[in-house]
Amino acid sequence: MSTVPPSTPPPGGTYTPPPPPPSPPAGGAAPGNSDRTLMVVLSYLWILCLIPLLTKKDDNEVQWHAKNGLAILIAEIVCWVLFVIVGIVARHIALAGCGVGVIQCIVWIAFLAVRVMCIIKGINGQRLRVPVVSDFADKM
Repeated sequence: MSTVPPSTPPPGGTYTPPPPPPSPPAGGAAPGNSDRTLMVVLSYLWILCLIPLLTKKDDNEVQWHAKNGLAILIAEIVCWVLFVIVGIVARHIALAGCGVGVIQCIVWIAFLAVRVMCIIKGINGQRLRVPVVSDFADKM
């Protein structure tokens, strides 16, 4: 059977209460770390990738993610232009427009999935290399 220490000092003795626990820093994280997390997330949110690209020039990790996000955006724009051209041509062929629409939906969902995976990896301090896109981003 265990005994609990008394809250009042025993007769003839002294009692020193334990020190209070240290207070956590305001916000729960270091300011630079949360700023970096925000910038990594912004790096993969379409045109918002320009914010970390232009404001965090001294942080190599944020710059890599911002360039990678910009390269993904450029790849999306190229795909969009191609789908517009193919859609115009396919409009004149029976049922081809429907097939192009299905392929287009699959491609956009794939781009969204890649963006989400890049954000998750970036928040965890890792990098996701997209085969052609990341090579293009490294050259920028």
